[in-house]
Amino acid sequence: RKLLDACFTQPEIDTLAQCDVVFFATPNGTAMQMAEALLERGVKVIDLSADFRLQNVEEWQHWYGMNHACPDLIRHAVYGLPEVNRAAIQQANLIACPGCYPTAVQLGFLPLIENKLVDLGHLIADVKSGVSGAGRKAELAALMSETGESFKAYAVSGHRHLPEIRQGLAIAAGQAVQLTFVPHLTPMIRGIHATLYAQLRGNASSLQALYEQRYANEPFVDVLPQASHPDTRNVRGSNNCQISLHQPQDGNTVVVLSVIDNLVKGASGQAVQNMNLMFGLAETAGLGTVALYP
Repeated sequence: RKLLDACFTQPEIDTLAQCDVVFFATPNGTAMQMAEALLERGVKVIDLSADFRLQNVEEWQHWYGMNHACPDLIRHAVYGLPEVNRAAIQQANLIACPGCYPTAVQLGFLPLIENKLVDLGHLIADVKSGVSGAGRKAELAALMSETGESFKAYAVSGHRHLPEIRQGLAIAAGQAVQLTFVPHLTPMIRGIHATLYAQLRGNASSLQALYEQRYANEPFVDVLPQASHPDTRNVRGSNNCQISLHQPQDGNTVVVLSVIDNLVKGASGQAVQNMNLMFGLAETAGLGTVALYP
């Protein structure tokens, strides 16, 4: 109110076809019903759901419990993690925006995996999320009166973001990876904190420099000074990812801490970042918001 005078319409193909780009911030299974028709009309599509994230349609159907409406379209979708696929995103017509957990975990692990510095058979992602990661719905377990003053792990036997993370890390590694991924629900509204563990098998003396160089030109990835501990409130409301590195007791285990706002870099902000790249705009356009602190 007092800022916009938006006119809401039914999301019908003929109406949406008048747009240059359509964002699907919809439940899984919605975008795949409309994407093909929009693409045929020359409209670019950015899907924030999981409909086009997994390259293996059988695996997608297993994890999401429904048949895919347009499996042939999956191979045309570009995975929208700009720090990995920037050039492809610039040429794309269909973007599959990453999930929130996969964004934090992949950004944290990528430099180690790309440089073959860790054992790919023993990766661990211990990740905490605010309640908004479950979406906005009337569900008992997501009520603040249920989550407040409490803390729990969930989906330990398998979370639907697991195959997405493994897929991205395997592409970076050039081979399959073994990942143990345990998500947790924390009594806060927004934010993701990923604590990542890997066993080193190469020279670890320059890990800090490696991360700083890998993300030096990334506008939304901030590698903190050595021995720092990123805090979710430092990125709350922003499109930033903060990362720090630790090697406890100078041992063989490297611990990477990665934090994002699940609703921004983990969702809408990253979608806008992708749109900027697709249309040749400044990548940071509209995304210069600083964190809401405290």
